[in-house]
Amino acid sequence: MSQASGPPPASNLLELTISELSAAIKRTVEDTFGHVRVRGEVGRVSRPGSGHVYLDLKDDRAVLSAVIWKGVVPGLKIKPEQGLEVIVTGRLTTFPGQSRYQIVIEQMEPAGVGALMALLEERKKKLGAEGLFAPERKKPLPFLPDVIGVVTSPSGAVIRDILHRLNDRFPRHVLIWPVRVQGEQSAGEVAAAIEGFNKLEPGGPVPRPDLLIVARGGGSIEDLWSFNEENVVRAAAASRIPLISAVGHETDTTLIDYAADRRAPTPTAAAEMAVPVRAELQAQVMERAQRLFRAQTRILEQGRAQVEGLARGLPRLQDLFALPEQRLDHASERLTRSLMNAVAAKEALFHKTEGRLTGKLIEMRLLEGTRRTADMSQRLQNAETRRLEDLRRKLDQTGRLLESFSYKNVLGRGFALVRDGEGKPVRGSAGLAGGAPLELEFAGDDRLGVVVAGEGAAPKPEKAAARKKSPPKKPDAKKPEQGSLL
Repeated sequence: MSQASGPPPASNLLELTISELSAAIKRTVEDTFGHVRVRGEVGRVSRPGSGHVYLDLKDDRAVLSAVIWKGVVPGLKIKPEQGLEVIVTGRLTTFPGQSRYQIVIEQMEPAGVGALMALLEERKKKLGAEGLFAPERKKPLPFLPDVIGVVTSPSGAVIRDILHRLNDRFPRHVLIWPVRVQGEQSAGEVAAAIEGFNKLEPGGPVPRPDLLIVARGGGSIEDLWSFNEENVVRAAAASRIPLISAVGHETDTTLIDYAADRRAPTPTAAAEMAVPVRAELQAQVMERAQRLFRAQTRILEQGRAQVEGLARGLPRLQDLFALPEQRLDHASERLTRSLMNAVAAKEALFHKTEGRLTGKLIEMRLLEGTRRTADMSQRLQNAETRRLEDLRRKLDQTGRLLESFSYKNVLGRGFALVRDGEGKPVRGSAGLAGGAPLELEFAGDDRLGVVVAGEGAAPKPEKAAARKKSPPKKPDAKKPEQGSLL
């Protein structure tokens, strides 16, 4: 009998740690699958601050975790959005921290036109709800722009078609901002070009365009997808410079067409919208100049006919001037006679006045003037005498008042004024040293020199100076200094 097969005994199994087992599974998954291509619907999408993108790929029976490293995100053709069906290419690996496997996405593309159209319709509704496609936001195109800015590829046939059409219709100054019109970096370059043209200052070293044209040739929806990106649409809607969208052929429609101020079915049509035909303008100017000349000629002819008609109803020139000339002749004769009569009347009046003028009248006026002058002179002398008397009386009163305040009156009552050697009044004994000379002034300007006695010594009067009387001084108008009176 044979023994039944079963698991090996526990003692024969290799003992592994959790980390060793996770690493072994990781190597097995990565070596077995390597790069895979998976189709599914985008589920939950997470964008943390690290810059990585975490999402779920699912179908009707399973869910696969996925991660896009931040260095890969800018190079993706489309951005992952929930509900979008995509095809991704990447490496299958495990995440030991949560014991699960996941795919590291390196490329992502839409799974067919239907998915892109659904995403396009959803984005159109979102941007339209924000008012980016509102008709009131549209700006009118300038009639004849001086500078035209073109955002397109410099190597394609589009720019040649635009320049050729502009030269045929009306040559203008064209500025080209070279961009890629297809690929992963196309949307960012187109948005930056629109914003860059708007940042140019009028009158700067680089002229600011009066009109922008964003152009690209035809292609599939994937080729034109850059012009459906939000950053491109928002840049076109925010442009302060009028913008014409000329992306694809007439049947191609992108979201920038809705945000632009005008949509052109082709790049050539955009050039036709940008400028008028110079030959047509010249023809219109010539036609209007001819019409103006004919109208002016017709007005002049009508005016000449009216003047001629009115002239026939006027009287002859001789008849118009005959009667005024006759009145002028009569007035001349009357003026001559009037002047002669006026001269005669003035001459008679002069002789009459001359007879009344005599020297006696003038003498009487001179005598009257002399009499008035003498009277005024006497009145002036009287007034001056009264004024001097008043001043003399006030001066006497002031002198008497000043004399009443003089210290000499006090000396007359038996007091004496004490002065030091410098002639300054002494107001007290403080500060007087023994032997200091003093001078005593009595009434009548009588003066006597003395010496201050020292301590313990009998006062020894200084040899008296010969008393003399000096002529009395006139009282000072100022208040005299007050010294010590003995």
